[in-house]
This record gives sequence, C-alpha cells and structure tokens, in this order.
Amino acid sequence: MITLTELKCLADAQSSYHILKPWWDVFWYYITLIMLLVAVLAGALQLTQSRVLCCLPCKVEFDNHCAVPWDILKVSVNMSSNPGTPLPLPLRIQNDLHRQQYSYIDAVCYEKQLHWFAKFFPYLVLLHTLIFAACSNFWLHYPSTSSRLEHFVAILHKCFDSPWTTRALSETVAEQSVRPRKLSKSKTLLSTSGCSADIDSSKQSLPYPQTGLESAGIESSTSSVLDKKEGEQAKAIFEKVKRFRLHVEQKDIIYRVYLKQIIVKVILFVLIITYVPYFLTYISLEIDCSVDVQAFTGYKRYQCVYSLAEIFKVLASFYVILVILYGLTSSYSLWWMLRSSLKQYSFEALREKSNYSDIPDVKNDFAFILHLADQYDPLYSKRFSIFLSEVSENKLKQINLNNEWTVEKLKSKLVKNAQDKVELHLFMLSGLPDNVFELTEMEVLILELIPEVKLPPAVSQLVNLRELHVCHSSLVVDHPALAFLEENLKILRLKFTEMGKIPRWVFHLKNLRELYLSGCVLPEQLSTMQLEGFQDLKNLRTLYLKSSLSRIPQVVTDLLPSLQKLSLDNEGSKLVMLNNLKKMVNLKSLELLSCDLERIPHSIFSLNNLHELDLKENNLKTVEEIISFQHLQNLSCLKLWHNNIAYIPAQIGALSNLEQLFLDHNNIENLPLQLFLCTKLHYLDLSYNHLTFIPEEIQYLSNLQYFAVTNNNIEMLPDGLFQCKKLQCLLLGKNSLMNLSPLVGELSNLTHLELIGNYLETLPSELEGCQSLKRSCLIVEDNLLSTLPLPVTERLQTCLDKC
Repeated sequence: MITLTELKCLADAQSSYHILKPWWDVFWYYITLIMLLVAVLAGALQLTQSRVLCCLPCKVEFDNHCAVPWDILKVSVNMSSNPGTPLPLPLRIQNDLHRQQYSYIDAVCYEKQLHWFAKFFPYLVLLHTLIFAACSNFWLHYPSTSSRLEHFVAILHKCFDSPWTTRALSETVAEQSVRPRKLSKSKTLLSTSGCSADIDSSKQSLPYPQTGLESAGIESSTSSVLDKKEGEQAKAIFEKVKRFRLHVEQKDIIYRVYLKQIIVKVILFVLIITYVPYFLTYISLEIDCSVDVQAFTGYKRYQCVYSLAEIFKVLASFYVILVILYGLTSSYSLWWMLRSSLKQYSFEALREKSNYSDIPDVKNDFAFILHLADQYDPLYSKRFSIFLSEVSENKLKQINLNNEWTVEKLKSKLVKNAQDKVELHLFMLSGLPDNVFELTEMEVLILELIPEVKLPPAVSQLVNLRELHVCHSSLVVDHPALAFLEENLKILRLKFTEMGKIPRWVFHLKNLRELYLSGCVLPEQLSTMQLEGFQDLKNLRTLYLKSSLSRIPQVVTDLLPSLQKLSLDNEGSKLVMLNNLKKMVNLKSLELLSCDLERIPHSIFSLNNLHELDLKENNLKTVEEIISFQHLQNLSCLKLWHNNIAYIPAQIGALSNLEQLFLDHNNIENLPLQLFLCTKLHYLDLSYNHLTFIPEEIQYLSNLQYFAVTNNNIEMLPDGLFQCKKLQCLLLGKNSLMNLSPLVGELSNLTHLELIGNYLETLPSELEGCQSLKRSCLIVEDNLLSTLPLPVTERLQTCLDKC
C-alpha cells in the first residue's frame, strides 16, 4: 500500500521537472488534460445512458428502407404518370412489441448497424490522450535519460539556492555599476595629463593577470562573507558539476530521445487529423436498421435514433480543435529543435557582462538541457554557469582556505630552519591563504604541491622575506608583488612540474643572488628565451640546474659570466659538451653531479678562480688528470665521492692548497704516500672503500680535523694518526679493529668518536684525556662502556650535550 509520504515524494519529484519543461510542454500538458476530460465526459455519457439507441418497427417499407410520408407521396405521383407502379402497403401484422423485444432490437442494432467510430469515440480519445501523455513524459522516465535529468535538476536547485551564487552575481552587478565610473574617471585623467596614457598602456602590457574584482576596483571584503559550512557546500557543488559535465557532455542521448518523441507526436497528429474528421460524418442521429428477426417480432426493419449523436459531434469537433492546437505546437517544437544549434550552449553574453570571462561553452546533452532551462527561465542557466567558472571556483577555494588557515594556525607552523631563519612550509593546499601575509617575521616561504598560487600586492607586508621555494606548484605574481620581490628576494628555488616552464617574472628579480631550477629544462628551450632574461640577473652568484642536459646551456655561459657557483645535476644523463665552460672565468664553485663523465673534463683546468669542485656520481674509474689541478692555485675542496675510483695517483701531492678531500664511496685499496704532502688538509673522508691499512705518514697532516674511514677493512691504526693533535672528528666504525691505542688520549680536541662495528673488547682508560668528548658523541656498543674506569664513565654520563 502506498503511503501519503511516498505520494508526496512522488509529487515533489514530478514537480521538480518543471525547470526542464518549456512553454510548449506546459501547453501540451493542459491540452492533454482537456482531452482526458473529453474522453471521460463522453465515456460517462455513454455508460450512463440506459438506451443509447431507441428503435421503432417499420410498418411500411419502400425501396428497401422504411417508408416515410414523402415516399408515399412520391409513389402517388408515379402512379398517376405510370398506372403500373405498385403502391406500398403496410404490413398486415399489427401486434405490439413488448419492452424486452425493444431492448433486444436496440442491442442488436447497436452492435450491427451503429458505426464503430460512434461507439468507440470516447475510447479513441482516451487512447490518443494516453499516447500523447506517454510521449510527453517518456524522456523523463527513460532509463538512459532519467538519471541524468534527475541529477541535473538536483544540482540546478542547489546552484540556484547556494549563497555563493548570490555573492558571485552581486559582484557582477557591482562591477557593471563601477565600470562606467572608472571609464569616465580615466577619460578625465587622459584629458588632464599627457603621460597617463603611457602609464596605462605600460600596465596593460604586463603579462601578470589581474582578477576581475581588481580591474573593477572592487575589494572582496565588500562582498558577503561565507561561513565554513556554506563554503564547503559550494565546494561540493563545484565537484558535482565537474563530474556531471564529464559524464553528460560527451553524449547526446537526451537530445535524440526528446527529438524522437516530438517526431512521434507530429506523426500521431497527422494520423488523427486524417481520419477523425472523416469518420466524424458517420455519427448521425437516425439509423436505418434491418434485422432478420421477423419470426420473433413480426418486423424486419426498424428506425433507430442515436441519442448521443449530437453531443458526440460537438465533443469530436472540439477534440479535433485540440488535436490541431497540439499538432501545431508539436510542429513548432520540432522546428525549434531542427533550426537551433542545441548541441552547443554559449555563455558569451554572460562572459561579456561579468568578471567570469572563463565560463566555457558546453556541448551535447549538457547544452540541450541548458537550452530547455532557458525556455523556462534564463536565470537558471546564469546561476548554473557560476559553477562552471574556474575563476569562481578559485575565489571560493580562497575563502574556504582563509577560513581554515587562520593566523594562529599559520603561526604554529613557523619553525627555525638549519640556517636559523624563520621558515613557513605549506604543503598540498588548494592555494595560498591570505593570512600568510600577516606573518611579518617570516624569512623563508616554502610552497610545495600547491596547484595554483598567486602572490597579490599584500606580499609587500612580509618585510623580512628573503627566500622563496616553489616546489611543483604554479605561481602567478601580480605587478605590485613583483616590484616587492625584485627589491627583497635573494634566494629562489623552483621545481618544475612541466618541461621548460620557467616563469617570466623570474627574470625581473634583479637583486636575486641564488637561483635553483629543478626540472626537465632542455637546453634548446633555455636558449630560445629572451636574451635579456638571464642578462638582467646581474647580481646572481649561484645557479643550480637539475635536469637531463646534453651540454651546459649557452645562456648560462654567455649571459652569466660573473656567476661564482654553478651546480648541475644531470640525473644520470651523459653530459657531452663542456668546452663552453671555459668562459666562466669567475667561477669559484663547480658541481657536476650525475653527469656520467667517466673522466675529469679538461675544460675545468681553465677555471683559475675555482675553489671547490664536486664530481659526485660520475662513474669515474680513474683520475689521472688530477695532475692538472696544480694549475688551479685556489682549489681547496675536491669532491670525488660516489664514483668507481680504484686508486689515487701519486700526483695528488701537487695539490698543496687542498684543504678538503672527499674520496668516500669508491673502490680505493691503497693510499699513495704523496697524499700526505697535502699538509693543509683539515677534512679527509675515505669511508666506504677497500682500505686495509693507513700509512704512518698520516702524521704529516698536522691540520687534520675530520678523518673518516668508516666501512673499510682496517685492522690496525698507525701511531702517527694520534699525532694529528687538531683532530676533532674521528670515524672508525665498521672496520676490523681489535683494539684502540691508548694514544687516543692525546687527542684533547676530539669531540666525536665512532667505533661501532669493530672487534673491540675493551676501551682504553686513556679516553679520560679526551676532555671535549661527550657521551652522545661516542658511538660505540653499550657493553664496551662498562670496560672504562668509573670516573671516565661518570664524566661521560654527566655530559649529555649533543655533538
């Protein structure tokens, strides 16, 4: 049994479709309703009449029909002219019929002599009406269309009632009212100042986009503020509209079904209007009925009267008029569908009037549904379009973002980084909260995995901002914001999500000192940039490129000759062309990482000002060219780590100015004695090699402060190692040491000692002499600590400072 609640829900569902019914659909509905009333009225009349036919016996027959006075008069005239003409005589049987006999005759004549159209006219009208009604509602209940239509109506109601729609349209109205005032004001300025036109034109030529609100002079604060719940609801509507558009815009099922049902209506109209007026003439008042029942009644011919004939003629004529109106309306709707481009819906007029110029045109079923909604009320499509605009969505995201990220929450994210700078790291947000610009103490801003970021003029409030990181994000900078960054920004780090997309605003940062570019930046793309781009970065001292290049980009070597540090991480791709590196005569630090060089490039030996060289992960097997480093008088740091170097040539002793040497993660088995001629060395890393011993000559490295031989095969330490009195960090872990020399106590400056992973059984008590050594910086197995004297253990335990 159907409850009232279910009936109410059904009625509401049907009434909600009125948005998709144009005026002719409503007109069809009322015509169909009147047709139904005609069918009901005719059927009721037919059912309530006890005697539809009233038949009387015919006593005189003439010329195979019941004779009337006119027939007798005509026979009389014929007899006068022709005496042989027989005179019609009445039948001799004179008995009267009973009521049952009349009822019998009425029923027989009704079935055999009454025309079928006169009998079944109410049922034909009812059948036609039901067919028309079914055609009108078929597309609303067809499985392939009903779900889409129901989804669209639900979304459209939410769009219409959303507070965000009201706010967006109010901004449009405000913009239209402000725009004429701005135009009149600009005309006045142009008439009073000759240079105003140049200023305006220069602003218009800037490649930095501005929002519609800014161009209209409207501040977003003047608009109504959405609360958190309303913002989330509007966000959900945007997602629903996206999914609906993706699902519906690719098909035209709704359009074809609607077109087919209109064609069916037109065909049905033609059929009805063809046969109904013709059979209308068969509805007559008098019916001559001949029935062979003379044995029962004494008569075989009867004269009958159809009591509903006149009223059925009136109803049938009225029905024909209704069908004509229905057919004309159907023909108009068919003409509307065929003449109009209903498979595309353009918001061109709305884009011209509003600040949402990015509203896209829609196609196929999506476009057709909007055309139908326009026939009902164009305001529905206008409100719906707000949720098709990316500008509108971005504004909503910004409002929701500001509601979520308050100033207090952002302040809790501020930290001190390794460089002791106040840093804010924002990760995977929908945008940049406006409250960020209230954190005036911030020095470093990191934006990571944020799809669209826009720096407004409010960034000028960050007076301490000096470093900006943009990682896998798209950043747009307004002109006023760019002027601020140009003066204040010193360090910029960019990680690209697309190949070769270096923003143009980067080349306006004339005070930039360090630039880090990470991504698939191809050399040909770099070389096609405007030459004045890199050339304007006159204060740039550090450039980091992480990409897959075949040669060093020409724009770097030709336009940045004053560059002091160049770092190139080629991600394992082979770097072939290095000859243009000779042009960078002012280079002090060079890093060629993962470039698959195999040998040290000769072009490096021309860089006389070079202080640091890093050749990490280059598959170097030999470094015979190391002798040429003696021409680099200023070279103090050499990093040959993470390669396949098997031995160090003796010529390394010529590098008398070398202070730092990184040889870890190689295949070195022996150390040449000439290495210890580099007496200025204070940092030596030989970890992760195949060393078995350390020469006694290490004692000549009197300035050595850091020495690491972790993960080798060393069994014994030379006494000369403990003559390096300046040693502060000694890493001996993961070797084959059996004992530690008591001479370790002479290293009074030792602050870090690693012994874990050896075969030591005890620790020397002389560790007491290492007064600077802390417990947290003594990396050793816990059981070995118990072998130390109690005073030494207590001293180490009381000093818990970290290294």
